[in-house]
Amino acid sequence: MPNRADRPTAERQQLADEDPGAAQVATVGAESTELPRDLVTRGLAAARSAIETEAAAVSALADRLDGVFLDVLTAVAGCEGHLVVTGLGKSGLVGRKIAATLASTGTPATFIHAGDALHGDSGAVTPRDLVLALSASGETAEVCAFARMLSERQIPVIAMTGNEESTLARLSTYTLDTMVLREADPLNLAPTASTTAALVMGDALACALVVLREFTHHDFARFHPSGALGRRLLGGEA
Repeated sequence: MPNRADRPTAERQQLADEDPGAAQVATVGAESTELPRDLVTRGLAAARSAIETEAAAVSALADRLDGVFLDVLTAVAGCEGHLVVTGLGKSGLVGRKIAATLASTGTPATFIHAGDALHGDSGAVTPRDLVLALSASGETAEVCAFARMLSERQIPVIAMTGNEESTLARLSTYTLDTMVLREADPLNLAPTASTTAALVMGDALACALVVLREFTHHDFARFHPSGALGRRLLGGEA
């Protein structure tokens, strides 16, 4: 008898209507395998919990747009050089996206991997620049070492961390608080809620700077002429 997952959609839907448990089928590798109903139920519960946990973490950020956030906005808006974003691991991946969003919305920004910074790339940072350093714990060794080097060169550092008492926070001129109550995964280990919070705080910074710079659709089109978005902004010219 063929597995339920191999049956036509209409037949599987009929089976699901007759027996809700029949819909709880997953494809594993090249073969369809029925998973235990309790695992499917727990998996769906974990998925919903992850979304709810991350939504709560993001919502909590709105109350942290305080005087420090305004100081950061002022510093970035007045920066004569680049906002250099740095991080490691998942925070580094989030940092790359933040730098890309800033650059496309009128704030000169670039990303330097914290590990590479300790092997010569820190030389790309000039006294005219600001550095935004991401670390959920605030104790990432390479990020802290980079921040320490920058401090010695009197280059301002903005820490984006979930620990305002951390080494990174102490080394920084400003600290943006992205603390989360817990990660979204069932083990409370994988960077999930913390990376989402950092990403959203970066987006908040970029959006505020769009307003401060009076950045327009026309400005965006000059930086983004290609793709569907570019074609729409340029009226089909791209």
